[in-house]
Amino acid sequence: MRPTFGLRFFLMSLLLLAGCSRNGEFPSRPITLLCPWSAGGGTDRVSRQVAKQLEALLGAPVNVVNATGGAGVTGHTRGVLARPDGYTLAMITPELAMLHWRGLTNITYHDFDPIILLNRDNAALFVREEAPWRTLAELEADIRRRPGEIKGAGTAFGGVWHIGVAGWMTHIGMQPNDVLWVSLNGSAPSLQELMAGGVDLVCCSVPEAQALLDGGRLRCLGIMAEKRMASEPDIPTFQELGVDWSLGGWRGVALPLGTPPERRDILQRALTQVVRSEEYQKFLSQANFGYAIEADAQFLRTLEASDKEYGEILTSPAFQDVQRQRIGPMAFPTILAGLLVLGVIGSAMTGGPTKNTDEYRFNRAGLLRIGVFLGGIVLFIVFADTTGYVLAGLALLLAFLAVLRVRMLTAIPLALLVVLPTYQIFAVYLRVPLPWGWLGW
Repeated sequence: MRPTFGLRFFLMSLLLLAGCSRNGEFPSRPITLLCPWSAGGGTDRVSRQVAKQLEALLGAPVNVVNATGGAGVTGHTRGVLARPDGYTLAMITPELAMLHWRGLTNITYHDFDPIILLNRDNAALFVREEAPWRTLAELEADIRRRPGEIKGAGTAFGGVWHIGVAGWMTHIGMQPNDVLWVSLNGSAPSLQELMAGGVDLVCCSVPEAQALLDGGRLRCLGIMAEKRMASEPDIPTFQELGVDWSLGGWRGVALPLGTPPERRDILQRALTQVVRSEEYQKFLSQANFGYAIEADAQFLRTLEASDKEYGEILTSPAFQDVQRQRIGPMAFPTILAGLLVLGVIGSAMTGGPTKNTDEYRFNRAGLLRIGVFLGGIVLFIVFADTTGYVLAGLALLLAFLAVLRVRMLTAIPLALLVVLPTYQIFAVYLRVPLPWGWLGW
């Protein structure tokens, strides 16, 4: 039996794509750097600077993906679960040492292969320039007068900057929740909310607020550090102001466990070259980020110490209220899942009672189609990382078209005309990371 035109077109397209696959030395295709926080924040800015320099050194695109949500759970989880082939790097932050203590995930630093620490910064407290508090003491006095009314932000609930404010409250004899914390996904949206009047104060590092500070729109009441910043000598430390509390953040790069040693070595050499470079240090200096570098065993010791420190803080009696949230991170996905189930049930019904009964009856054919659609999406999610976007996408679309009773002669060219241009636009031109599979695409 002679193959149909659609089948011949499909096989020719596969051969053409296979010929375009890159199988050279590592890296032979784009690398993804996962950032667990929003665009515009300090971690995002450091990530993009590292990606820019790493791209030049490795000769391959390095795409920063802001995997936000869940107080840092989403980004760190994606880093752990990524395929350990060297093509996915994870930017890790102190929240990695907090999330499991708060019961939000079971992921710890043990689930990563830490490569290098990139920088360190201390927390600082910011208010709008027109705010009524000129000093830390004035803000403290106002919080004592009306606990729970002044709103703060800086990161997600229970994140490092939230711990900074809660720790300050504890050290001055108040309750950690006497400042009402507004959970936002990083410093950038928090500062926007501060300028819009949605919150009263923000806790974050000085570099993250530098532009607004230099523009005279913010006032820094103090830095949670043991000594003043050389670049900001007029900003006092909390210890100078009589509060024995300091807190700092850090950022580093890690790989999923199981990454081949030869690829790990290539990435570590390149990252070390980036962090030691004059360009990177100039970027940190101009943005007021603190410089630090640690690798391998030294970085691992930092992660161990950070995990122990935050474990002691978050499990202490004073911080139990900080860990309690009215709405957990799975609340919204649970609501969506419930609505999806209701939608499936509703779509499978005839839409009204039958002539002979007041009971709704199910449309079996409609229910079957919905089951195939949902099952196909689940299978795509499960297998796309193994087979690749193109093969998985073609299989999914062909299955959908078959359920809709589209002839294969029409379905195969239609699927190719949808999937192949989509791959070309997003993976090649827009450099959006898509699952890589057996054939390298």
